Order: sequence, then C-alpha cells, then structure tokens
Amino acid sequence: MSSVAVLTQESFAEHRSGLAQQQVKVTALNSEEENDPPTYKEAFPPLPEKAPCLEAAQEPAGPWSKIRPIKASVITQVFHVPLEERKYKDMNQFGEGEQAKICLDIMQKTGAHLELSLAKDQGLSIMVSGKLEAVMKARKEIVARLQTQASATVAIPKEHHRFVIGKNGEKLQDLELKTATKIQIPRPDDPSNQIKITGTKEGIEKARHEILLISAEQDKRAVERLDVEKVYHPFIAGPYNKLVSELMQDTGTRINIPPPSVNKTEIVFTGEKEQLAQAVARVKKIYEEKKKKTTTIAVEVKKSQHKYVIGPKGNSLQEILEKTGVSVEIPPTDSSSETVILRGEPEKLGQALTEVYAKANSFTVSSVSAPSWLHRFIIGKKGQNLAKITQQMPKVHIEFTEGEDKITLEGPTEDVNVAQEQIEVMVKDLINRMDYAEINVDHKFHRHLIGKNGANINRIKDLYKVSVRIPPDNEKSNLIRIEGDPQGVQQAKKELLELASRMENERTKDLIIEQKFHRTIIGQKGERIREIREKFPEVIINFPDPAHKSDIVQLRGPKNEVEKCTKYMQKMVADLVENSFSISVPIFKQFHKNIIGKGGANIKKIREESNTKIDLPAENSNSETIVITGKRANCEAARHRILAIQKELANITEVEVSIPSKLHNSLIGAKGRFIRSIMEECGGVHIHFPTEGSGSDTVTIRGPAQDVEKAKKQLLHLAEEKQTKSYTVDLRAKPEYHKFLIGKGGGNIRKVRDNTGARIIFPTSEDKDQELITIMGTEEAVKEAQKELEALIKNLDNVVEDSMVVDPKHHRHFVIRRGQVLREIADEYGGVMVSFPRSGTQSDKVTLKGAKDCVEAAKKRIQEIIEDLEAQVTIECTIPQKFHRSIMGPKGSRIQQITRDYGVQIKFPDREENPAPVAEPVVQENGEEGGEGKDGKDADPSSPKKCDIIIISGRREKCEAAKEALQALVPVTIEVEVPFDLHRYIIGQKGSGIRKMMDEFEVNIQVPAPELQSDTITITGLATNLDRAKAGLLEMKELQAEQEDRALRSFKLTVTVDPKYHPKIIGRKGAVITQIRTEHEVNIQFPDKDDESQVRRLLVVSEHRKRSIFFRALMSLVLPLDKMVSEDVTLDHRVHARIIGARGKAIRKIMDEFKVDIRFPQSGAPDPNCVTVTGLPENVEEAIDHILNLEEEYLADVVDNEAMQVYMKPSSHEESKAPSKGFVVRDAPWATVNNEKAPDMSSSEDFPSFGAQVAPKTLPWGPKR
Repeated sequence: MSSVAVLTQESFAEHRSGLAQQQVKVTALNSEEENDPPTYKEAFPPLPEKAPCLEAAQEPAGPWSKIRPIKASVITQVFHVPLEERKYKDMNQFGEGEQAKICLDIMQKTGAHLELSLAKDQGLSIMVSGKLEAVMKARKEIVARLQTQASATVAIPKEHHRFVIGKNGEKLQDLELKTATKIQIPRPDDPSNQIKITGTKEGIEKARHEILLISAEQDKRAVERLDVEKVYHPFIAGPYNKLVSELMQDTGTRINIPPPSVNKTEIVFTGEKEQLAQAVARVKKIYEEKKKKTTTIAVEVKKSQHKYVIGPKGNSLQEILEKTGVSVEIPPTDSSSETVILRGEPEKLGQALTEVYAKANSFTVSSVSAPSWLHRFIIGKKGQNLAKITQQMPKVHIEFTEGEDKITLEGPTEDVNVAQEQIEVMVKDLINRMDYAEINVDHKFHRHLIGKNGANINRIKDLYKVSVRIPPDNEKSNLIRIEGDPQGVQQAKKELLELASRMENERTKDLIIEQKFHRTIIGQKGERIREIREKFPEVIINFPDPAHKSDIVQLRGPKNEVEKCTKYMQKMVADLVENSFSISVPIFKQFHKNIIGKGGANIKKIREESNTKIDLPAENSNSETIVITGKRANCEAARHRILAIQKELANITEVEVSIPSKLHNSLIGAKGRFIRSIMEECGGVHIHFPTEGSGSDTVTIRGPAQDVEKAKKQLLHLAEEKQTKSYTVDLRAKPEYHKFLIGKGGGNIRKVRDNTGARIIFPTSEDKDQELITIMGTEEAVKEAQKELEALIKNLDNVVEDSMVVDPKHHRHFVIRRGQVLREIADEYGGVMVSFPRSGTQSDKVTLKGAKDCVEAAKKRIQEIIEDLEAQVTIECTIPQKFHRSIMGPKGSRIQQITRDYGVQIKFPDREENPAPVAEPVVQENGEEGGEGKDGKDADPSSPKKCDIIIISGRREKCEAAKEALQALVPVTIEVEVPFDLHRYIIGQKGSGIRKMMDEFEVNIQVPAPELQSDTITITGLATNLDRAKAGLLEMKELQAEQEDRALRSFKLTVTVDPKYHPKIIGRKGAVITQIRTEHEVNIQFPDKDDESQVRRLLVVSEHRKRSIFFRALMSLVLPLDKMVSEDVTLDHRVHARIIGARGKAIRKIMDEFKVDIRFPQSGAPDPNCVTVTGLPENVEEAIDHILNLEEEYLADVVDNEAMQVYMKPSSHEESKAPSKGFVVRDAPWATVNNEKAPDMSSSEDFPSFGAQVAPKTLPWGPKR
C-alpha cells in the first residue's frame, strides 16, 4: 500500500529539484474514492523547468507557456516649445499665472501628469506621463493652449473630403491627435475645396502631408453613375444579389444598386478605371438584353395576400426570381391597388404566375370567438398554454386584441385549421368551468382591501382559487373584477363586499403632527410605533412619505378605537413639544473648556441633573452660543448653572436695559447685522433680547464691566435715534476696500463716526452681499457720512502705480512664507499690489499698484517694517528647559499671543537629549559629568545651558517687554501643610477631586505618596494662581465635617434572614433593595452564595440613630415571607420554553397574576422536569393548576411535531457529522525522507517568485545593501 501523508509545515522536505513538466490534472474525489487520495503530483502539478540558454529560441511546452508578457500601460513623452512659439513669455511668473492654470486644467481633463521646465534658451520642456490615449489628448491641448498657433490651407478635390473625415469622423479625430492640430473641412453644401489646418508649424506640415496622401490614394480610383430603369434592377442584382456579387468579385469594382424602397434609378460604380469600365459594360449588356426580351403581365391579388407573395424579408420574391427568372412587382403598402406585375421572358411568365398564386393562397386568416376576459386564461401563465400550440405549428401567428371577443389566427391553411380547432376546444372548456363577477367598491377602500404588501387580496386568491383585478389608483375606477371557479367567485365576491361594508362603517381621522416629531414617534427600527399598534391593534396608522414634507398622520379603524388612539398620540406629541423647548446661551469661548470640565465631567453632570440636551459649538467654530434643549423649566435651570460657572470664572457684569419692544426688531437689524456690529465693537459683549411676542422691554447685556457700559450707551443712543428720526442709507464698495476704510484698529471709521455722529455697519463674513455698507442715524448725519465715505471710495477707485527703493537685503523678509507679509499689506490697504524684483537680480526698486491713498499707506507701512528691521536686535532670555512647555501653553497659544502683542520673533532652543541611560541616572554635581560640549572642552559651570536660552528678535524696547512677559509665565512652586489624614479627600474618587482643583486654579498639585506619611503638598503654577489654590486647599473644615459624618455612618448591624427570601428582599433588578438603601441611607451587603458560614446573615452599615427604623422596615418585609410555602411540580421540560415565553414575558404575566414566584431548573439539573412555585398556599395551588393546563395544551403540539419529524428529511449538518480528515495526498516527497527538515517558506531561493531569478546563497557577512 502506498504511503499517505498529511501536508504540514513540519513534515515538508526539500523537493524542488525533482520537479518535471507534466500535464495539469484535475481529480474529483467522490464518496467512493475517499479511501484512495490523489497523488502529490496530481494535486500539485509542477512548474516547467527553465529552458537552457542554447534552447532559448524554443518555447517550453505546458500550460505556463501561453502566458504573454505584460506591457507597461503608462508611457512618458517630452514635448519642446521654442521661445518664439511660447504663448506666455512672462519669465517672472514661471509656475504661476495663466500658464500654471492651463496645465492644471489639462491634467484634470485628460488624466495625464504634466511636468514643466525651462531650458537655457528659455524654451519650454513639457514631460507628459500617463496612458497613451491621455498623453495624445494632453499633447493636443498643450499645443493648442500653450503654443502660438499658425494656420495653412490645403486644396484637394471635394469628393475626397469624406475620406479625410472617415467613418463617424474617426479618421479626422485620429489625424488631429497624431499631428496636434485643428483641421476644419468645409461643409458639403459649401463649394470650397480648401481644408484649413491650425496648429504649430511642425504639426501643420505633418497634417498637410497626411491629407495629400489620402487624396493621392483616391485619385487612383474612379466613380461612374449609370441610369437604369428601376424595373430592371432585380435582373442586374440577380436572385439574392448573387449576380451583382459575382460581378463585383470578378472586376474588383464596388457596385451600389439602390434598394427597392428608394425611388432612384442611378447605379453607382467605384473602382480602378479599367476594371470599372468592364463592370459598366457588363451591366449595360444585361440591361439591353432584358429590355429586348422581357414582357409583362398584370394579375389581381387580394391586398391582404401581398405580404405572403413578398414573404419574410422578400424571400418569396427572390425564390420566384431564382426559379423562373421573372421579377414580381408589388404595389406599395400605402397604395390601394391590388395589381401585381410580373416581368420576364414570355415562356417563363406562366410558371411564375403559378408560383405567385401558390404563395398567395399558401396562407389564410381565420378567427375564433372567445370572451375577452378569457383571453389571459387561454394564453396561460407566462404564455404556457399558447406555447403548446405555437411549438406544434410555428408558422401560425395568433393575435389577441384587447376589448374584442375574438382571437385572430394567421398562417398556412392546414396549420391554421388545426390551431383553430384546439383553441375552440380550449374556449368551450373554459366557458363551462369558469365564471366572473364584477363588484363596485369605492376606490378609496381599494388599498385597504389589498392589505399591507397584498396580504388580504393574496389570501382571498389562494383560498378561493380566483383571480381578482383591482384597478390602479390613477384610473379612479370603482369596478373590481373576480374571475375563476364559479363557486370560488361567489365566495370571494361575498367576502370582498363584507370587507368593503365594514370599511365604510370605519372612521378615518387626520392628525396634525409636525414632521420633525414623526421619526421620534416611530422610534428606532419602528419600536415605538409597534407599541402603539399593539395597544390599538384595530387602528391603521399611516405616516406620510418624508419626501412630501407633510404633517398629516392618518388614523383609520373603529370610531371608539380611533378616538382613543388620537388622544394617546396627542398626549405623546404634547410631551415631545414640552421636551423640545430650546434656548441659546452665549458664553465667552475661553470658558467653554471650564463648562465641559475634565473628560466632560461638568457638562455631563449638568445634563444628568437638569435632564436636558446641551450642544456646544465645535472647537474650531467662531460661534460662542451653547444650545440647551428640553423642558422649559429644566432648560432655564441648566442655563442658570452655565452662566454661574462663567460668572465665577471671570469678572462678568450683567446689566438690564429697558427698551420698548416695538424697537427690538429694528435694533437687531436684518439677520442681526446692527446688534452684531455693536457686540463686536464693544469687545464681544453678549446682548440678549427677549423672545418675540413676550411683550417684555428688558434687554440683557453681559460681559466685562467696561465693555458692558460702552455697549449700554451705544444701545440707548441707537434706540433714542430710532424713536426720534431714524434714517438709513446703503453704500457699495469692493470688499478689499473695507479694511482700508475701517483703518488700523478702526481709526478711519471712528473718525467719520465722530465727525458726523452716524453709525456705519460693514458686512461680516457670513453675509451674502459682501459689498453692502449700511449708514444709520439722523438724516443730516447719514448724508454727511455718506459724502465722506463716497469721497474715500472714489479715491480708492483711482488706480495709480508708484515705486519705492528697498534695500535687497530686506527683500527676503517680505517674500518668505509665500509672501505672507505682502498678503497682509494687501488685505489691510485695499488690495494694493506690491511687486518685488526677482531673486538673482540686484534691483532695489519695488513697484506698488492700487488706489492712490492705499498705495501711500502701503508705502508708509513698508517703510515702518524696514525701520523695524534696521533697528532689530536679538536678546537672550534664560529660562530652564523644564518650564518651556508650560510657557508655550496649549498648541503654543501663549507664545503666539506675546509675539502678536509685542511684534517680536521668539525662538525656543532644541530639547537636550540626556546621554545617561534612564535605568541608571547619574547625579551630576557642579557640572562635573554633563559639562562637556561637543568639542570636548570644559564648559563654565556658571554659564547657562544652551537648551535654556530663548532668543527674542525685534526692536529693543519690545524685546525687553516680551522678555518680562515670558519670565512672568515661569511657574513658581510653594508648599502647603495639610494633615495627612485629609489627603485622600483632596485626591477624591479615582483622582477626580485633585483634577478638579488643578483645572479650577490652573496649577499642578503634587500630593506625597502614602508610604511617606508627609503633610506637605506641593503646588506649582503662575504666581497669580498660587494664592487661590492655597486657599482652596486650606478650606478643610468641610472635609473634617465629612470625616465625622463617615464615622457616624460606619455603624454595623448583622441581621439573619433565610437565604430563600434573599431574592424577594432584592426584588426584580434590585428594585426593592435599592429603595430600602435610598430611604434609610444604609448600605446592605448580602453574603456570597458559596459562603455557607455566612449564608443567613446580612451585613448592614448605617447611622447608629437610624438602625431601629431600618430594622422595623426590614422585618415588615421579611415576616410575611414566613407564611409562604414552596411546592415542586413535575412539568415536561419540552414545554418549558413555551411557558416562559419570549424574554420571559409569559412567565412574568403568570407570576404577576397569581402573586407567586416560579423557578425553572437550570441546564444540567438532576431533574429537568422539576419546577418550584413559591407564594401564599392558595395562590400556589391556583398557579400550579394553571401551568398544568398549559402543559397539557402545549404537549399535544410537541407530540404532533415529533410525529412529523419521522417523515422529514434530516438536515444537511446532521448528515455530515463524520470527522474531517483534512487534505490528504499520496506519494508526497516528504513522506519518503524522514530525516530532512522542512524548507524555509520565506526563502526566495527555495520558493522563488514567478519571473524572478533565483537569489544567490546568503554570504557569511550578510546580504548586499
């Protein structure tokens, strides 16, 4: 017997040397061959060996020899555009401007990748990579859009133009792509023969050459037209076009004979001149011959029989022509003539006439009377009945006309007679055993008759074996038709009429519910609406399609049930409305993190305690508004708590101003423009107006005290203006002018306001119209302000060009970071354009272009920047590296603020890496170990480390101020004495207490480790925050009071209660025990089930004074349990699941009904049928009787099911329970060699990749790099 081995990594031995070419075999293993596994070579056919070099020319045999090499799909081409042909020659903007935009556009359009470079001669080199088609399209676009275009014309004969265009214009497109030109060919109705070519000189020459080649090729060919009477065309073409095909083959000439349907007499010949002349001569000979010899006869044939003479696709006419040589001319279908003309030699006309009559009479038309409603039964399901007839007699055509009581048959006479007999028998049988009835039911009830997914109507169809046709909604018809067995039709009719009658007595009610609540009422996966439908099963609830934006929910059902359901849903909606109250609370952005708290602790607590939904704006959003949703009272409470946090953290003042409510809308302005401008001007204070319609005059202003006072004055002044004589004017100015009009720090616009007393409002980034400027105030003030602003805008529109001298050494400062400084100047000074000379040129001339005032202001600003650069100094600020991160602040915010405030540059040193290993830190004294620099020289111990020095660059006075600001940010450390016993209260649960204090005071607090037993707590932070943190730690009276309270609560009491009553004391899901714990403020611990020694005892921890109250409450719960009894009842385990019900629903209902506790055995119990019932004796008896009745009822079903299982096929998984042996092969290489180890699967030598060369053995000194 051959050896059998299972394929594993461990037993695999080297066998690659023994591979030989072999045909791949596929072996199918069926059940009979299980004991005879495939051989190794059958399961794993070897790859072909590599052919030796001498035989390289011969392809190796085998399945692997057919693999073709894969070619690269991506190609690269380089195109050159000389300088004189470049369309865009601006050397200053290479990689920018129009040229770059065009290149991006070409890449997007074609999908090719473009790279541009400039040659020394300023010619443009373009490298295009991509698929061939994309590269060719890109080339065409490049030439058209980046290269200057020349044009030329080429003249070729008009008849050759179509050969240049090609089929569907393909040849022309291909020519344009190849030559990268645009070729314009005149229209057919244009007499011109000039073809216009546009493109580069090189492309034009190529295209011209190609067009002339095509024309020269066509010059060799000739075209001739011969006029032949239409009636002789069939003789020239011959039967089935055989004669003309032979002629074309013999002469190599193309002959185009117009088809019979086209009324043309001209035959066109195309080909070489000599061969064409032969073809024309032969056709003329046939024509002359037939004209002399042929004669005609006319016969009358019924119009309906003409199609039989013609035959399918004219085959019958061709057949007569082939047999007799006679042409048959049939009048057109739109003619009423019945005359058929036969043309041919006289001796053959008689035979042809016989053939014509034979064809005409070979087919007949007949009809069968059958009521139209029976037609579909005659056709059968998917045409089955009709298919039986048409398969026997395929030449018979059977036609059913809707609404007509007849069936038309058409075809060979014999076949039609047979089919007619069969259909008549079928009709007679159907009339005897089928009937139909029609009933009128209002179309609005039709969909209720159909039911959900057709449930009702399908049930009636299946039950009574009938077909029911209900008209579609768009027909608005009331007629329902029932067809089928007479008895079934009557029964279905009766049931449908009863259903319709019941529906007429039902009531439909439309409930108006806002669409935003529909999804909430339906619930996730329809859970809530399912509950409502279960509660009111007779009511049909229909929600509108979300796309229709309708608020109408339709209820249908018995009147009383519909009313109850309406009230229930109205109450539900009222609750939703109450809970959907929403208010917006403006909170300064810097306090949002405090409201959220560490890990969201604060906001989570407010949400839970106020039972509201609180949405904060995204961190990167400019919005400061927090939205609170829920019940009105709860929203107000949450709002009060959030405002209290803000008030506590900052010096926030709240002022109430009384302004008549009728002025509120005009003060707010369109989309809040006016009020937003006041808030922004006054340092971002929050102004809150009462809700519209409340009648309240109180307006609340909240923010820093100084800003609030300023906003109050402005608001009152504006209100006073509105009440006296408010006047508004709109001005328009380009958005880039706005910053210049406003001026630095609002200086320009403040000047206009002070001069005129008018209020000027500029658009915000959110406004759609960015050009609109609004002026408000008294008419006189507004007109004066308008005059001043219009003068400023007019000056800005007056564009001038100016220049200034800037030392080249300062140029880099303006153009670095992609010209950020220049962009800022342009933004600030009305979009003025500043152009610096290109790098490499030694020019110091800077050009400015823009409005005159803007140019002057920009020049002044550039001069200021240069003065700053000239006066710039660099100073050092020494701060230990460990404080650098805290100085920088989150995401460098603190350092960015200092940079902005003082106009300086601050550079922090790189972090110093500690050379000593972390595991063994070395104590360095007096710089002994760490004093060596990179150069090995000793460093001065007193000099600061390089990693501690921060470099500040800018004007000296500003650098000094920035240095002081940096030093003020260095954290300070103090120690506070707090008794060790109180440390755990400071830390709090899982460190929550100490985290809260660190967040609140913005400091770092370090509590000593418990094993040190130290009272000293270290606080590190900014000096301004340390005093508050220290005061917070020292407020320990509350902690001491809490400690005393804990001591009182630590009283323990042990109560003995029988373990069987423990579940009763705990209650369902711990409801009872939770209530006891809450009411009496006690902690109750139940013993573990496995703890036999403590099994009866409960450990109670509570206040000493409350123990007697709790004990009485516990006893009042336990004493009634002594009267209870437990009885075991034998219940067949097969019905347990049915009695318990889905998720225990049924068993809970029984326990609630009889006030008992029922326990079922766990899986693996000694007696699986034993069920325990516990409760008062009379209740236990009644419960046992009830469940025994249920057992008897359910057991009957179980027995029936088991009886049915005997006759049912076992499931597939039961059949295949035999253990799998895995994949087994015979004669494996590793089975014969036991001592060799398995090869290395990762080795490229043992297992080379396809197409790769075998890697050489690894050298002792490692692989080559």
